[in-house]
Amino acid sequence: QVQLVESGGGLVQAGGSLRLSCAASRTIFIIDTMGWYRQAPGEQRELVADITRDGSTNYANSVKGRFTVSRDNAKNTVYLQMNSLKPEDTAVYYCNAFTKRYSLVYGPYWGHGTQVTVSS
Repeated sequence: QVQLVESGGGLVQAGGSLRLSCAASRTIFIIDTMGWYRQAPGEQRELVADITRDGSTNYANSVKGRFTVSRDNAKNTVYLQMNSLKPEDTAVYYCNAFTKRYSLVYGPYWGHGTQVTVSS
């Protein structure tokens, strides 16, 4: 129904910043809540942040005050601005989204992930 493509990952020093983007493919469905998850080696995938279509946000406690999630509904794109990065932020970051059509919600749909590595 919808494809998600992440970009913006890379290698950064501790204290640095990265901005991740996730673009959803064009669809007749409305893109509802979008979010970011991450998974470190040997760890379970965890929620980083999500955002509803009207802009309400949720953050993991570990990233509050450092990360900001935003979206552009016209572009079907969600962003994650990551500041003051720490080595423990190192993980594969995944975008996800739900879609809506005639009041029915579908999903979640997942991107393939982008690697974020923070060096000491």
